[in-house]
Amino acid sequence: MNLREEALRYHLGGKVSITPLKPMDTSHDLSLAYSPGVAEPCLEITKDKELAYLYTNKANLVAIVSDGSAVLGLGNIGAQASKPVMEGKACLFKKFANVNAYDIEINAHSVDEIVTFCKALAPTVGGINLEDIAAPKCFEIEAALQDLGIPVMHDDQHGTAIISTAGLMNAMEISGKKFKDIKVVVSGAGAAGIASAKMYRNLGVEHIVLVDSKGVVSKDRNDLTPQKLEFALDSKEKTLKDALKGADVFLGLSAPKILDDEMILSMAKDPVIFALANPIPEVMPEDVSRLRKDAIVGTGRSDYPNQINNVLGFPFIFRGALDVRATKITENMKIAAARALADLAKLPVSDAVKKAYEIDFLEFGRDYVIPKPFDERVRAAVSTAVAAAAVKDGVALIKEFDEKAYFESLK
Repeated sequence: MNLREEALRYHLGGKVSITPLKPMDTSHDLSLAYSPGVAEPCLEITKDKELAYLYTNKANLVAIVSDGSAVLGLGNIGAQASKPVMEGKACLFKKFANVNAYDIEINAHSVDEIVTFCKALAPTVGGINLEDIAAPKCFEIEAALQDLGIPVMHDDQHGTAIISTAGLMNAMEISGKKFKDIKVVVSGAGAAGIASAKMYRNLGVEHIVLVDSKGVVSKDRNDLTPQKLEFALDSKEKTLKDALKGADVFLGLSAPKILDDEMILSMAKDPVIFALANPIPEVMPEDVSRLRKDAIVGTGRSDYPNQINNVLGFPFIFRGALDVRATKITENMKIAAARALADLAKLPVSDAVKKAYEIDFLEFGRDYVIPKPFDERVRAAVSTAVAAAAVKDGVALIKEFDEKAYFESLK
């Protein structure tokens, strides 16, 4: 059976279902679950809408909302065709962080339509994960939903930014470089590229070159969106090849095999190359290692070291945000998640993780700057860091937060 046949068989009937949490075996059970007993929590919530977090599943429920306009590497395939991806996202929420998630694919595509839908949906859920919505409208949609009173995050933007930031933190420690001194080239000026550039800038990176399909994003261009214009430079560099000369970091979110030998050799000492085009990256890791032994290389693939995988972020970010009833996900919460991941990569790896990845040796260094998704410590480390940052930022409605006890509860 080839991969296509195996994948189609795997998806028969879908990947998620709903299971009742309470007994429904007798007529009395039904009288509690539905009529007449269900009226009692309804009446309590009428008096105080916050009691929905006590008497319903709202406290541990995230909606995954997509219009199917930018799905993986498939592009604008529409809402219905995007459903297998969103179901998969729901599975990851549950598997890694025990967060219940509903996939909700909508035939609404304008900014106003999607914002209106999410606002109408807010009473049902404790958070909204925007997914696979094309740029630039995804920026406007997320920004318009920040005052809903529940955490809303567009994972395609911030997931890659958070995980790559964690890897970058450790790469800089290994190379001895400082954020303020490095040159970063971001190839791909979509949602993930721009969000990553913003996060790197918040860390102190001053020299960021954004490159899109037409070349370097520079001030002499008249075709830039407001998001791109924020990173436009007065620059003589016009192409990706120009930009990579002397660059310390390459973040690729663009197209397969666009880096050639000359580009790789032109980069600075101890270069960081995160080539995240999927399934074929901008450069294959073996081609980098053939040319340079000082490089730190990461991809989006699980069959190479340093996988930049969003599953290291979104389940645990929402876990921490939900558990302290955060009203939004702040920049500090995202940075806290990245730092937690970076710190975890420096700790000894368990035999269980090595077994899961069929690896005999795994130690902090050039081939291991980011934890593995199946490392069971990720949930406690990232969720606790996010929850603590929410409390510190004043966006958590639950004020009595014992960080140590919470960490222990998630181990």
